[in-house]
Amino acid sequence: MPAWAGNRGAALSPGIDIDTLAWGKQDGLLPAIVQDACTLRVLMLGYMDRAALVATLASGKVTFYSRSKGRLWTKGECSGHTLELVSVETDCDDDALLLQAHPRGPTCHLLRASCFPSAPADRLVELDALVAQRERERPQGSYTTRLFEDGVRRIAQKVGEEGVETALAAVAQGEDALLGEAADLLYHLAVLLRARGASLGDARRVLAARVA
Repeated sequence: MPAWAGNRGAALSPGIDIDTLAWGKQDGLLPAIVQDACTLRVLMLGYMDRAALVATLASGKVTFYSRSKGRLWTKGECSGHTLELVSVETDCDDDALLLQAHPRGPTCHLLRASCFPSAPADRLVELDALVAQRERERPQGSYTTRLFEDGVRRIAQKVGEEGVETALAAVAQGEDALLGEAADLLYHLAVLLRARGASLGDARRVLAARVA
């Protein structure tokens, strides 16, 4: 492993050589798009010079070259809202970077998840994370809390009921009703999987292996 790659588990995608990136095109800077590694939401755009990319790979924390400050700038160095690097890849012309990272707090200085307010995300991942949070915290008055406290048997019964209602909506009701029942089914399935120590993410990995 090259010295600049560090030992944090994050790395450039296979076949990418840091020395052959198109540093000369934009005064030594490459635009770097950061994406949430879980939800796939675009979080922000920054710029990296060679030293910023090396620092990012070595530390595991996303670091940019700040054009206003004229120096390297690690995201979250003041706020504590860092971006923990997962991977880096380049585009087809080697003159732009795509980073996947785990945000530790809001990315935007306005305390929003993304600097792009309407940036889309994977809602099933967000649902899975919310269900996991409900399981940990068990807030009073929460329907999800009540399901977890009722146990796997009751949750499984609800999944069965929602499955039947979804099937009935498919043959006897309109599209809105079908989609509403399907959403209810996915929610209850997420709770059931979590109650059994699994997650929607685990089920998606099984699907990914089947279609690979």
